[in-house]
Amino acid sequence: MLETTWFILWGVLWAVYFALDGYDLGLGTLMPFLARDDRDRRIMYNAAGPFWDGNQVWLITAGGVTFAAFPATYAALFSGMYTALMLLLFALILRGISFEFRRKVDSDAWRRVFDGFHIVGSFLPALLLGVAFANIFQGIPLNADGVNEGGILNLLNPYGLLGGVLFVLMFTLHGALWLGVKAEGPIADRAAAMAEKLWMVLVFTVILFLVMTAFATNLFVNYVNNPVLFVILLVAVGGLLSARAALGKRSMVKAWASSAVAIISVTLFGVVGLFPALLPSTIDPAYSMTIANSASSPLTLKIMLGVTLVFIPLVIVYQSWLHVTFGHKIKDEHLEYEEAY
Repeated sequence: MLETTWFILWGVLWAVYFALDGYDLGLGTLMPFLARDDRDRRIMYNAAGPFWDGNQVWLITAGGVTFAAFPATYAALFSGMYTALMLLLFALILRGISFEFRRKVDSDAWRRVFDGFHIVGSFLPALLLGVAFANIFQGIPLNADGVNEGGILNLLNPYGLLGGVLFVLMFTLHGALWLGVKAEGPIADRAAAMAEKLWMVLVFTVILFLVMTAFATNLFVNYVNNPVLFVILLVAVGGLLSARAALGKRSMVKAWASSAVAIISVTLFGVVGLFPALLPSTIDPAYSMTIANSASSPLTLKIMLGVTLVFIPLVIVYQSWLHVTFGHKIKDEHLEYEEAY
């Protein structure tokens, strides 16, 4: 029971991270396409500025849960995908310093360098996270010792790359909708127009991803055995349709919230399909990392559950306050603040 509880928490934490950090990763990725001058770029920085580091808390929490609740899975994951995860780490560092260092020197060349860091540090994590999770859904070549016999090139298979494209599209749509929430004027109009284009491409990619999932993974086994679980997919479809309907009415807050629901549902679709495995093995199913063979001791799981039930609600309260406090539209006077990016 404890292992199952922690598996659910593991999946939910990753889903919440994707829904929150996804919009600022998407914003950074879209900067070359939506920003026409330095004012536009500053609006995009400030649309994410108050939130991005708080959103990273969910990544740390999801990674921490993997380490503490399922240490064997953590070891196999971080050793088998070491190069990809280090690239992810360096990209996130580049993105972090772009927020803080861009304004330190009054130089166009200086700002262009950190804008480049910001774009790369936003696009690469979205791509790498999608590739990583698609490969987890598909399975990796774990041997009897829990060692991944493949390398980084093995991750670059058609299904893994499609997962990367899917995440980039989900996050860029999410980011465009968030910019529509935070900005006004021409850049908000461009964000809405971009979101409409991205939505069409995303829907096609989701359909293709589901078809490939049926052939490349065993995720649908749990759904066939428990048809009620298909509700998760229906919620994802409903979120996408609701986002498009709200976007058509330029109700950007509702469109963004619907996009968040879709991202969470898509993530949970994969996680629920994995159960009870966390890292399926393509060599032999018996070598897979599961909630049974990779979990910490019951005492550790009980103590951690108590800590989680105390601190996660505090994080939710803090981030809710943050989004309410800084949820206003970005205007020119806001860019004049000393604390503005």
